[in-house]
Amino acid sequence: MSASAIVMMLVAMVVIWGGLALAIVSLVRHGAVEDRDEGVRRDL
Repeated sequence: MSASAIVMMLVAMVVIWGGLALAIVSLVRHGAVEDRDEGVRRDL
């Protein structure tokens, strides 16, 4: 592979993993992960 292809691949990986990390941090900060267990139990 050429150097430009390697650089583009690394940039794409940083963007994807960075976006995933930001999404997880956002969910944890807003409490969406902690409240998940209480919403699952329902009386039918």
